[in-house]
Amino acid sequence: MQTLRIKNMVCDRCIMSVKQLLDTSGIAYGNITLGTVALEKELSEAEEAQLSKDLSNLGFELLEDKDSQYVEAVKNAITKLIYQQENALMKYTISAYIESEVGKDYKWLSGLFSMKEETTIEHYVIAQKIERVKELISYNELSISEIADSLHYSSVAHLSNQFKKITGMTPSHFKTIGTRKALDKI
Repeated sequence: MQTLRIKNMVCDRCIMSVKQLLDTSGIAYGNITLGTVALEKELSEAEEAQLSKDLSNLGFELLEDKDSQYVEAVKNAITKLIYQQENALMKYTISAYIESEVGKDYKWLSGLFSMKEETTIEHYVIAQKIERVKELISYNELSISEIADSLHYSSVAHLSNQFKKITGMTPSHFKTIGTRKALDKI
């Protein structure tokens, strides 16, 4: 069995796209999660090269080296935490959550992440949270206070200050004119 690590798999639609590609290519697979695909058999070099090319056409990238795989695992853990398990923000510290998801020491992961991405995990988390805030604002279903609670901000003022620092506008102003970034562009 071979496990592939794939960069830029950030949502359920990404998983569906990769499944569709594997089905079309006739590649047998087991479990697919954000950033990983468990194959039922080893790919030949030619099959792997073709898959890499096909994934690239969809905006994904096969990760070869371990350091890149760990960085991508951290990104996927953060995406999962913010977009799929918002309540976990109240239960865990981000460092403990990342350690448990990735299976490596947070301090080591933090240093590696900073070196590879030229930003800290903390700044990456903030960027992801702000994009989630933008998404929730655009749905127009929750108040700013409810959004602040769901993303475990200490107060609406904290969310608003961080939002303005990152975007240059208040959440209210964004509501009238805002645009969002694709998750893989953060």
